[in-house]
Amino acid sequence: MLKLEDLSIRFGGLAALKNVSLEIAEQEVVGLVGPNGAGKTTLFNAVSGLVRPHGGRILFQSRDILPLPLHARARLGIGRSFQVPQPMHQLTVRENLQVAQRFGAGRNDGEQIDRILELLALRAKAERQAASELSLSELKALEVGKALATQPRLLLLDEVLAGLETQGKRRFMDLLQRLQQQYALAILLIEHDIETIRRLCRRVCVLNFGELIADGEPDAVFRDPRVISSYTGDEHA
Repeated sequence: MLKLEDLSIRFGGLAALKNVSLEIAEQEVVGLVGPNGAGKTTLFNAVSGLVRPHGGRILFQSRDILPLPLHARARLGIGRSFQVPQPMHQLTVRENLQVAQRFGAGRNDGEQIDRILELLALRAKAERQAASELSLSELKALEVGKALATQPRLLLLDEVLAGLETQGKRRFMDLLQRLQQQYALAILLIEHDIETIRRLCRRVCVLNFGELIADGEPDAVFRDPRVISSYTGDEHA
């Protein structure tokens, strides 16, 4: 489904990504981990169209998407969330979803919006102002809902569990599993919490200083000495 070939991105003299190659298959759930500054969000920005690579290719469904603008990539089936929730101010929860749906799908479908609201347990707050009347967990759910409203086949989730307490994380993990199955999605998930990665993902990729240093099953990857030294720490050896 998604294929990165020797993807390289520089910011001035800093190499944010160095010849990164990886593939995500249909309906595969993959964790993307690494220390802060490793290049994880930069990779998401390149795939979604916010950053243009200096080298390499990005293929989606065997199509080179580098020439395409953000909305065209969304309409091909690439949806994403952001680490910090970004509700559209002065708009209700429902209106946030409608704007996202119009951007990604080119039209509005009220029934689909209602299904998303129900799935995310936001139906009771559909007419509330999103920016000022939702809790953190609800804002996180709305961020995922906006991505879902674009009708994606691949979902890029950037630390959607960050800031949630333990029970909130577990409820959100249950939600992600349900929506992945219900919508038959491939998911690439940036996450620092190892419990989350092990529960949700059968495969994990590790970035460090812009390089892909490991790719495989979580237990094997988290035993890799390079990963231990760069990211997890000795307690995960």
